[in-house]
Amino acid sequence: MRSKSVLSVSLLLLMLLLAACGGGSSSTQSGGKAPDDQQILTIPIGGRTELQSFDPALVTEQASIRAVNLVFTGLVQLNNKLEVVDQLAESHSVSADGLTWTFKLRPNLKFSDGTPLTSKDVAYSIDRALKPELKSAVSTVYLGLIKDSQKRFDGKIPTLIGHSILTPDDQTVVLQAEKKAAYFLQTLTYQTSFVVQRSMIEKYGDNFAEHLSEGIGGAGPFKVSKYVRGKQIEFVPNPNYYGKKPQLKKVVLVFYQKEDTAYRAYQSNQLHWALNVPSQQIEQAKKLPNNQFLNIPQLTVGYYTMNYLVKPFDNLKVRQAFDLAIDKDSIANSVYKGAVIPTNHIVPANMPGYNENLTGPQGVKTTKGDPALAKKLFEEGLKESNMTRADFPQITLTFASRGSADIRNEASAVQQMWSQVLGVNIKLDDVDYNKLLTERNRTVNNPDGMQMWQLTWGADYPDPQNWLTLLFGKGSPKNAMNYGQNNSPMAQEQQENQKLMEQADVNQNEEQRMQQYHQAEQALVNDVVWIPVYQDADSMVRKPCVTGIVDNAQSFIPPEDWGNIYITNAKPCADVSAYQ
Repeated sequence: MRSKSVLSVSLLLLMLLLAACGGGSSSTQSGGKAPDDQQILTIPIGGRTELQSFDPALVTEQASIRAVNLVFTGLVQLNNKLEVVDQLAESHSVSADGLTWTFKLRPNLKFSDGTPLTSKDVAYSIDRALKPELKSAVSTVYLGLIKDSQKRFDGKIPTLIGHSILTPDDQTVVLQAEKKAAYFLQTLTYQTSFVVQRSMIEKYGDNFAEHLSEGIGGAGPFKVSKYVRGKQIEFVPNPNYYGKKPQLKKVVLVFYQKEDTAYRAYQSNQLHWALNVPSQQIEQAKKLPNNQFLNIPQLTVGYYTMNYLVKPFDNLKVRQAFDLAIDKDSIANSVYKGAVIPTNHIVPANMPGYNENLTGPQGVKTTKGDPALAKKLFEEGLKESNMTRADFPQITLTFASRGSADIRNEASAVQQMWSQVLGVNIKLDDVDYNKLLTERNRTVNNPDGMQMWQLTWGADYPDPQNWLTLLFGKGSPKNAMNYGQNNSPMAQEQQENQKLMEQADVNQNEEQRMQQYHQAEQALVNDVVWIPVYQDADSMVRKPCVTGIVDNAQSFIPPEDWGNIYITNAKPCADVSAYQ
């Protein structure tokens, strides 16, 4: 397990930072608790009209995760301090060799329809997530520490149940680990291991989302009561939830095709919460009464990346040139109006393992880039690639604005910087967000995949492994950059760095482990596996009538917190008459 001293220092820094930025709990209780018919919380899902998935075994993006977290839960999850706590499990223990994990379930667990939930349901759900027919892009990422999980995913064995997943009785789950790892429990907090109702899967198949409104499926604090495709999903409290019952009578996730539209809906009191205030509106939002504006630093990094299997990005100097041509300070200040923090880091600030001494490529310490060095590296890289500007290929940057002017402006600004500094014209392709995620998965080991793309990555759990090995390790399905899996002159060095990350993963000496991650991250930055641009912050607004939410650096609400959240009579508040 992670050293408590390292974790506590990190969390202390995080809490101080949150306090400085106006974060923390929304606790206005003016006027007392509102009547039951007002206990409805409306939250937008901006930039799309559908979830990527409602299946815990498949979700990879924040909006879908938010929906899944309302309905489903697992053995363990993170609390609002980003600590691993038991959920369906009442307790857990690990053997002396670190390879056998035993979980004792809470007594009398039930699914939302009242069906008993036992250890066999936990085993079924984890094993199902790894079945090859499901083609989950994340199951081996988060369940890969379970012994023979890759064999199960590859179809080489029919099940892990009875082998590395054991159920000696209805209240006990035993997981056999492939190797001793400091972050084993953290991986189980990801939604991939959340428990689904087997009878639902057997009746409706893997495309069960259409039937969740029957009140079946999970054991989380809520159940689905209404699902209108492209419009909204309504959730009501799960009467069989094992924890403190929600005080809210309903939660509504409302789809908006454009991110910016959600903020306008908030302004007209159609929503309690708008999660991404457009940068042009931030100054106005700060003036809203009763501290509605919040800026919460996140464990999220916005980045650009390149496919190492595509020329000219197989050349290190070309990649470094593209990185150093970007003035990240300008992006943060001109595009996002100071709401984000420019960075050269992969592992964000306030994470365990953050490296204060890390530099950008070529030892550049500033986040303003280095145009002169970028030009020099670009010329050298072209020469090494037997290429000139005249025969430089057409490169397409794929991104998903999701209707956000900020994201479009960012892409345009970076495009202009590359043009001015390097003299290359990059084509912009603004696509549907779910399509971008699909194309990213398709780019793994694929020279015909995307050339270059922009995304953000947010922490699943507070451990450097989640930012390094998970993304860039050997065989990782997230490694769409194809780091270490290419024929470039740097491939062997990249593979050595992958081995270093693997060594850090299992190192039980916390200080040495962090030093290894520091070394690995610096090598990744030098190699330009990403072009990190900024560490994100949630610039959001929330009505003062919403109380009990404890904001955190991963922008989620743990199951146990829903029992503390309710609507007061404070004004302004959202009009919920459409959902009563």
